[in-house]
Amino acid sequence: MFKTILVPTDASETAQRALMVALKIAKKFASRIVLLHVVFTPEALGYTLSSGISVPQEEISIYGGEALTVTLTKIDPGKVPIEKKLIPGHPAVAILEEIKNGEVDLVVMGNRGYGPIAGSLLGSVSQRVLSKAECPVMIVK
Repeated sequence: MFKTILVPTDASETAQRALMVALKIAKKFASRIVLLHVVFTPEALGYTLSSGISVPQEEISIYGGEALTVTLTKIDPGKVPIEKKLIPGHPAVAILEEIKNGEVDLVVMGNRGYGPIAGSLLGSVSQRVLSKAECPVMIVK
């Protein structure tokens, strides 16, 4: 039923709870989990950085890798396969693209994260994904 479960993470407590719920589902349905962290970039809002100023890909990879590691802290996946994925962009847009391109059967995500930009500026990522996703979405409190 749910072969692939996407779990977006920003390393918040709600993202960890979402991963724990996804693991329970994955064990029941023999699913695999894709743990996704989207590193927010200024270009995601249409801004370009001034000439000579850039965010090195290494820094993006380091920060994103840490977010994935923190999310997995103190969590035992057992035999559930977890693919860690890191991409730059706008979180809601990138998650929706991943759903479209990754043959995702279910998204399990936290209701409130604490990303680099407050929800009041961008709107809730979980709300956007919930309203536009082409698959079932479970929001975990």
